Amino acid sequence: MTEQDQKQLGNTLWGIADQLRGAMNADDFRDYMLSFLFLRYLSDNYETAARKELGPDYPKLDAGDRRTPLAVWYAQNPDDTAEFEKQMRRKTHYVIQPAYLWGSIAEMARTQDGELLHTLQKGFDYIENESFASTFGGLFSEINLNSEKLGKGYEARNAVLCTIIKAIAEGLAKFSTDRDTLGDAYEYLIGQFAAGSGKKAGEFYTPQQISDILSGIVTLDSQEPATGKKKQLESVFDFACGSGSLLLNVRHRMGVHGIGKIFGQEKNITTYNLARMNMLLHGVKDSEFEIYHGDTLTNDWDMLRETNPARMPKFDAVVANPPFSYRWEPTDALGEDMRFKNYGMAPKSAADFAFLLHGFHYLKPEGVMAIILPHGVLFRGGAEERIRTKLLKDGHVDTVIGLPANLFFSTGIPVCILVLKKCKKPDDVLFINAAEHFEKGKRQNRLLPEHIDKIIDTYQFRREEERYARRVPMEEIEVNVYNLNISRYISTAQAEEEIDLQAVNAELASLSQCIKAARDKHNAFLKELGLPALP
Repeated sequence: MTEQDQKQLGNTLWGIADQLRGAMNADDFRDYMLSFLFLRYLSDNYETAARKELGPDYPKLDAGDRRTPLAVWYAQNPDDTAEFEKQMRRKTHYVIQPAYLWGSIAEMARTQDGELLHTLQKGFDYIENESFASTFGGLFSEINLNSEKLGKGYEARNAVLCTIIKAIAEGLAKFSTDRDTLGDAYEYLIGQFAAGSGKKAGEFYTPQQISDILSGIVTLDSQEPATGKKKQLESVFDFACGSGSLLLNVRHRMGVHGIGKIFGQEKNITTYNLARMNMLLHGVKDSEFEIYHGDTLTNDWDMLRETNPARMPKFDAVVANPPFSYRWEPTDALGEDMRFKNYGMAPKSAADFAFLLHGFHYLKPEGVMAIILPHGVLFRGGAEERIRTKLLKDGHVDTVIGLPANLFFSTGIPVCILVLKKCKKPDDVLFINAAEHFEKGKRQNRLLPEHIDKIIDTYQFRREEERYARRVPMEEIEVNVYNLNISRYISTAQAEEEIDLQAVNAELASLSQCIKAARDKHNAFLKELGLPALP
């Protein structure tokens, strides 16, 4: 499928969303729209695998028969369904019964079947509790099919659902619906909803261009980036994973079999469900990822609270785009927490360093971490200065990358990427000033592929370039009292052009001659007309 087709599919789906949501809040409608896309993907993937499994026994339907082939096969082979489902669990990791497949639901919507809402609710419950080996409890918890936002009374809600599902089915019918295509459409819609919801978008979406930079950095060999990409990452962790787009970007760069397991954590319940759907929709098996719903700062994930160092999880790569300057409650108990004990607590007004220290604590000694933060972490004083100083003295800050302003849906402020390592070889810090390299947009600025490639290439080979990148020795950083403000180390001022006074004088003399010649010619015309000459 071409990029143009992908964009057209995204636009078609966005048009449906824009047209049908009516008075419903865009964020609420997003959850319905993305859930139906998710069901479509699961169904298509399952039916493709079933066709392969059943081979010549897979039913071929007459032109007028609008049932799903699996519904026909189940009706014809009631004694064989249990064995069939056992095989499907082994091969595709999940089962969907024919009544809950997208084709069956879409047909109910087309015929305005009065039982659609009931069937859909049963289908969602089935997928949450019975489809997968893992229980995906609450996966559809944010989609209230009995909400008055859909309509007053069962019949009205059922009718609205019929209209929405019919429109999506017709919109998708024009396009290929392989996994990558639907995955791209899903990401596109998440981005569109993010753009429409402004500041709230920061809760669930990291723009792909910024994800590309982080994934490009953490997939390179952490100790010798110049040697190229790692062959395998055992694990990657995002402790503020939103919809999971950043983790999926790392997986895409490593390849389907390049990551052992993906780990994510998300505090917002809606976004947590979105992340789990996003993983499955992109073909990540339920055994290949674990997303936890909980608070990163209080660290309520039991897996991470393991106190035995031998059993404590550590990750090859840590990536994150946590909430900027988030207000939090640092307690005395947290002050004794192993994540913060050696560094001190981030201030109540900004949890930026608390997020950073959380991720850094779970990084493997040979791993690499890339985190997006506001520029304030580079130079603010007080507790943040003490944390920053210790990280620098211990040799953990590898690279500081300044990005352009207005790249995010949620804020217009410029941000930076900090790259950290527990075992860093160079005794310097690489500063990259990419703030002036972007394409200006109406609502937001964009990083083009060449801008992204330049950042990654500069990091990989630790290149230096005037006004763009510089390796700064620790002695100089110490002289600057461990202040990492990029402008202290890379001059962004344009050198004034030297003026050639002789050339300027010659140009003025030439202009004077031209003015005199033009005036003499003009005065000659005035004399012929009997008018007084100009002085």
